[in-house]
Amino acid sequence: MKIHKEGFKVIPSVALLFLVFNAAVFLSVGPSPVFYIILALSTLFLLFNFMFFRDPQTVKSARPGEVLSVADGTVVVIEPALEDEYFKDERIQISVFMSVYNVHINHIPINGQIIYQKHHSGRFIPAYHAKSSGENERCTTVIRTDDGKEILVRQIAGIVARRIASYKGEGDPVTVRDQLGFIRFGSRVDLFFPKSAEILVKMDQKVKGGITVIGKI
Repeated sequence: MKIHKEGFKVIPSVALLFLVFNAAVFLSVGPSPVFYIILALSTLFLLFNFMFFRDPQTVKSARPGEVLSVADGTVVVIEPALEDEYFKDERIQISVFMSVYNVHINHIPINGQIIYQKHHSGRFIPAYHAKSSGENERCTTVIRTDDGKEILVRQIAGIVARRIASYKGEGDPVTVRDQLGFIRFGSRVDLFFPKSAEILVKMDQKVKGGITVIGKI
């Protein structure tokens, strides 16, 4: 299993804490049942961190006009919505919620160029709530295809997530083989399509980042 580069910023500290904490417990209570219970629980927490930062090395490709899922997770919103940051008109919003068990790599959904990107500070309410799109810590990215069509991606932090990493910036050419970024722990991604788009997913559907075709434009 490959560990994502974001994991190397977190896992060493967690591993050190694991060693120090369990050594302190052992010195306090010795080889007792309490120590072994704490050791087992802390080991599960350490293993969870390895699992969370896994990178499955997804092989990605898309036909012209296909928009791939930005993230692994569950489709929680499919509805017309006013996008008031960039387009300032009504679009089709597709939202994917990522639990702590999903891979949290965010993928570029379509080939093109990033023409707009802005990070917003905000709250950390649960990411599955609709109002998290406009109130939470978030990063908005707009990608324009070679034929002039535009897709907006919004990475949203959740109640546990506290950091949105973006690997691509305004002006960068991008393809579906690229990673857009990473959100630590539970979070959400919104996609805004033109109203003329063909949507190919359903509510509560499980999707895979860089693999599932969300729609066509």
